[in-house]
Amino acid sequence: SCPTVLETLHFISRPLSEEEGNFSLAYIITIHKELEMFVRLLRAIYMPQNIYCIHIDEKSPRDYKTAVQNIVNCFENIFISSKREHVVYAGFSRLQADINCMRDLVNSKVQWNYVINLCGQDFPLKTNKEIIQYIKSKWNGKNITPGIVQPLHVKHRTEVSYREFVHSGVPYVYPAKIRKAQPPHNLTIYFGSAYYILTKDFVEFTLSDARAKALLEWSRDTYSPDEHYWVTLNRLPG
Repeated sequence: SCPTVLETLHFISRPLSEEEGNFSLAYIITIHKELEMFVRLLRAIYMPQNIYCIHIDEKSPRDYKTAVQNIVNCFENIFISSKREHVVYAGFSRLQADINCMRDLVNSKVQWNYVINLCGQDFPLKTNKEIIQYIKSKWNGKNITPGIVQPLHVKHRTEVSYREFVHSGVPYVYPAKIRKAQPPHNLTIYFGSAYYILTKDFVEFTLSDARAKALLEWSRDTYSPDEHYWVTLNRLPG
């Protein structure tokens, strides 16, 4: 029951400071296994002024999905992504899962400032307040999505076409020996982390800008596109 969940797991029920209450974070958490680990993560990052989008891998067991849904139902500011993907490691589906949550988050009533993406095996080293103070001190109004011009040893990820396959029930990504066209709009491809802290303005830009949409479409058959998509868009002038 929800009272049992809230009381026994000691979820924080009010902002712990005025600064935190005035600075809401959005979280995207992609999960597919280990319910207890997910609950530990959620409990560690939960604040009532924040908002949380949970993307459950569509191929996860039904009882796992049901258990996550039962937990989510206890909170007004936590929800399941309205569109779920069959996530394949290093495939486009992993990037699409984040974008699905972003579409839901920008339409939410919570006026969040930044979005942070996590997987179910992450765990915070900082408190909510420390995260906010770090963002304000060095990155106020900027994105944290570090990267460099795509190195030679990973250029194959975007130079040839990749496809998602399933073999003996195991999904994977494999090159199709088809050379890709050059990136749209003469974009320089950067390479970095799939994990980020992004401003709400930047998220709205990625969901609406013609260059962002063209890069997303071009990235559908690349290897691990989440490692070039965000950092490349972040390097656009302006």
